[in-house]
Amino acid sequence: MAREKVVLAYSGGLDTSCCIKWLQTERDLDVITLVANVGQETDDLDFVREKALRSGAVESLVADVREEFVNDFLSHEIAANGMYENKYPLLSALSRPVIVKHLVEAAHRYGATYIAHGCTGKGNDQVRFEVGVQALDPTLKVIAPVREWDLYTRPQEIAFAQANGIEVGATKKAPYSIDDNLWGRAIECGVLEDPWNEPPADIWKTTAEIADAPEEPETVVVGFEGGMPCAIDGERMSALDVIEKLNVIAGRNGYGRLDVIENRMVGVKSRECYELPGGLAIITAHKALEDLCLERELLHTKLHLEHKWSELVYQGLWYSPLKMALDAFMQSTQGLVTGDVRLRFHKGTCTVTGSRSKYSLYDKSLATYDEGDTFDRDSAAGFIYQWGMPSRVWAAQRLSTGNQGQI
Repeated sequence: MAREKVVLAYSGGLDTSCCIKWLQTERDLDVITLVANVGQETDDLDFVREKALRSGAVESLVADVREEFVNDFLSHEIAANGMYENKYPLLSALSRPVIVKHLVEAAHRYGATYIAHGCTGKGNDQVRFEVGVQALDPTLKVIAPVREWDLYTRPQEIAFAQANGIEVGATKKAPYSIDDNLWGRAIECGVLEDPWNEPPADIWKTTAEIADAPEEPETVVVGFEGGMPCAIDGERMSALDVIEKLNVIAGRNGYGRLDVIENRMVGVKSRECYELPGGLAIITAHKALEDLCLERELLHTKLHLEHKWSELVYQGLWYSPLKMALDAFMQSTQGLVTGDVRLRFHKGTCTVTGSRSKYSLYDKSLATYDEGDTFDRDSAAGFIYQWGMPSRVWAAQRLSTGNQGQI
């Protein structure tokens, strides 16, 4: 009788390579691996595919999802100015839903009963993978070998791999845990686990040290259409190309490093370092253009909802009803967020130095204090009288009863 199938989210590393053999021997399953290209810095993906087959997979899939990642996932991030805890642009939380989507599609295509991942029982990604699968197909079952097996140390994993003919590229654990995609890099573990330790210089790969950044500022004009970046210095290009080009420009000027303490879903605080030169620059420019184009009450309400959107995505609820409803709201605000924002990069900083849009709500004749001022000053006194009425009534009542200042 044919064995049941499992689709494994595969990276080519030691953990997921061991997962292949463990799923075969401990669960008696045929393993299909899937690696999604989200722009991560990795070995040749054809090599990764072949390694999975050599490790025992019955099929090994490689999906290039970079354009999809930008157009269907990062587009929502940009529209929502997604900053978890108002600290950093979401990163790993954005790539997991697109990977989950392709895992589920592969399970349907190959008739698999299970989906597996290599996440530990301590981080956020286990939640993102499993809740995402449940939302797309609740009939699929999820297996998390790293939570279940008795390979408690890296030497034990290496011994397991060697005993089962699995290639082991290195026997020394990397000093940091890194997750990356075309939007940026997340770095944790090692000496970073002590919040007092300054991040070592060798964790940064896409941003220059401040001392090594150019002495002269570099100015760039980022063009947007319907809320999405579409041009640099007047040259139209895909959003993917804008991100990649800004990663280089901002990175060489030392911009895009973050060092934060964040609150994980599982309840622990975690020290994380992020490197997002292009992502931070795009969100900075996007916010500036929204300030110009969106009406005040809409802008204020959107700011509040952006926090909730980011929280939901961080918590693995990309496919939840509330998050999808918030997506619809965010998208409804973006239709006329079209124009240009000028950014100046210099020694680790990114400064907005100008913005323009044919849909701008900035009216110079109302804002100016010079000639041509059309603001009706005579209406100010009546407006202030009405606006202050609740405060005035409250103050008069408390004064008359001898309770000045009491709420």
